Amino acid sequence: MKVVPVSLGERSYDVRIATGLLARTGEQLAPLVGTRPVVIVADENVSAHHDTLRRSLAQADIASHDIVLPSGESSKSWAVLERLCDALLGFGVERQDHVIALGGGVIGDLVGFATAILKRGCRFVQVPTTLLAQVDSSVGGKTGINARAGKNLIGAFHQPSVVLIDPDVLDTLPARQVRAGYAEVVKYGLIDDADFFAWCEANGAALLAGDAEARAYAIAHAVAAKARIVGEDEFETTGRRALLNLGHTFGHALEAEAGFSDRLLHGEAVAAGCGLAFDYSATLGLCARDEADRVAAHWRESSLPDGLAASGITAPAARLVEHMRHDKKMAAGTLPLLLARGIGQTYLDKTVSLDRVEHFLAAEAR
Repeated sequence: MKVVPVSLGERSYDVRIATGLLARTGEQLAPLVGTRPVVIVADENVSAHHDTLRRSLAQADIASHDIVLPSGESSKSWAVLERLCDALLGFGVERQDHVIALGGGVIGDLVGFATAILKRGCRFVQVPTTLLAQVDSSVGGKTGINARAGKNLIGAFHQPSVVLIDPDVLDTLPARQVRAGYAEVVKYGLIDDADFFAWCEANGAALLAGDAEARAYAIAHAVAAKARIVGEDEFETTGRRALLNLGHTFGHALEAEAGFSDRLLHGEAVAAGCGLAFDYSATLGLCARDEADRVAAHWRESSLPDGLAASGITAPAARLVEHMRHDKKMAAGTLPLLLARGIGQTYLDKTVSLDRVEHFLAAEAR
């Protein structure tokens, strides 16, 4: 088993990564939960994994209750949050009890937020079942729901007690979902690890084809990279953790225009957003054009959108910029934007003119 610590003082926890770990969840959680029952929250797409988890808990003499929610980004809403909180209260969840988030990023974000506010804070466990959730959203404690104004605008920092990652569960994922998660893997190379981006160029096709060794290496590397950054800046106050948002400002605008639907998955939006960030950086003369072209080429080779046109979003540039104005990172009317001086050389620029971004997006759409 690979164990990656997330070092946050009294909020520290481990990310445990091993094949077949889902079937050993009970033995992993027994020291945490004691004799108290747990609640498993999953969506409709993970029923097979749900059965494996339930059996594992029963073998460890851990009683469990089940809550099944609709799948998809639309579940990150006030209505589903209320439904989840009422169900948890109905099961008598106490502050020291554990709620298990079994699923992708939607379930993890939703359960994390519900447990952050229920009785002013309950415990939860992340058991991510998508590549995107395994390498990104399950680690770091960002939780939340969407609002009409934008993505993840309502939420809280709430760290899990442990994260249990079983790469084998990815075998059941549709290829599109794996590709979407792979975008978040590549992101770590683009941020500050040019060697890892080169590894992705050489091994990404094998990973996407299901190569177990490539998959395990990428998950462990990505988790370690995120744990290091989160450990340096848990609440995104110094700007270091903001680097993890590479591609997200553009990407969230695209997702908002798509109505947070399966028309554009989060990872697909991140890929397009990273492509736009590098393209804009090259337009500004911050990085070499061939660096931006190299990023775009890898997205295309991975069957991911490399920019605005490939995303399928045809909204006017002004409307996309309006979505960006609602970004939660806005401060004093200014939107910090992650740009790049090259692959592995991302930085936070607090002087970006959104009017200039609008001109750039208008040109991209032509």
